Amino acid sequence: MLVKWIRCTVVDRRGFERGQRKWAGLLGEPGFRGQGGGWSRGRPDVAHVFAFWETRAFYDSFMARSYDRLATAQSGTYKDAQAKLFDHRFDVKTGFEPRFTDADVVRVAHCRVHEHRVEHFSLMQEKVWNPAMAGSPGMVRGLFGEAPGNEFLVLSMWQSAAEHGKYRVERVERLSLRAQTDADVAALAGDVVELEASWTV
Repeated sequence: MLVKWIRCTVVDRRGFERGQRKWAGLLGEPGFRGQGGGWSRGRPDVAHVFAFWETRAFYDSFMARSYDRLATAQSGTYKDAQAKLFDHRFDVKTGFEPRFTDADVVRVAHCRVHEHRVEHFSLMQEKVWNPAMAGSPGMVRGLFGEAPGNEFLVLSMWQSAAEHGKYRVERVERLSLRAQTDADVAALAGDVVELEASWTV
């Protein structure tokens, strides 16, 4: 599965949200699996969108044929758009599905990993972080994705910001030490995203 993560700064909120609803046109596109997103909890003018495709070929075909038609509805409503593609490597918890209806927030972590530490980083994700997240109350599902250039995406869906906050306070520091995260990661950017039901396709 291919994961697309888009982040942008919104300059016309109402226009952007109106345009976001037009992405319902993705339904029926060959290979499209689902899309959802919302607003950053920390920076209210930043929007995040997550889209899922069966394969890169389906995604490329959509970009060549239909993307422009759907995207024009939002033109001029945002700036600084960044889009990244990741290949799904494994699930966090089990049976990841691109569904957004049973979660309130998504935690996204984007890691650039030192080349000589990639194997260790992936292993720690599987052996340390995954079981801890999967065992946390309120954690619904998640995935671990990889992009060229030693870049990784950890996406986790939570029933509420409060549940995610508890996990962060109680466990993250201890887990970081155990997984030697500081030694693996060259750069880490993350956000907590409040999902908007009307953006779900």
